[in-house]
Amino acid sequence: MDCIFCKIIAGEIPSSKVYEDEHVLAFKDINPQAPVHVLVIPKTHIESVDKLDATNADIAAKVLAAVPAVARQSGLTEGYRVITNVGKHGCQSVFHLHFHVLGGKQLPAEMS
Repeated sequence: MDCIFCKIIAGEIPSSKVYEDEHVLAFKDINPQAPVHVLVIPKTHIESVDKLDATNADIAAKVLAAVPAVARQSGLTEGYRVITNVGKHGCQSVFHLHFHVLGGKQLPAEMS
C-alpha cells in the first residue's frame, strides 16, 4: 500500500507523535494551519468518512473518542476545531481517514 499514513503507523516514516493507543495514532501536522494542528488517525486503513459503514464505524468511534485526550495533551483548554475532509472536492489530500485538531488561538469563524 502506498499510503503515507500507513507508513507512519508502521514506523517507516517519522512523525512527531502526540498520542497513541492500540487503535489510534495522533501526530503533529507538518504544515500547521494553527499553533496546534494535530492529525488523529485510525491504525486501520479506511479511506475517508465516506467509506464508513457498520463493519468499521467502531474504529472511527475510537478515533473520535481519542480527540479530547489529544486536545488536553496539546494544551487546548479554551476550545478547538475538529475537521475531516472527504474526497477531491472536499480537499482530502491523504486518502486515509484523519481528523484535524486545530487550536491554540481564537480561530476565525470561517476557514478557507
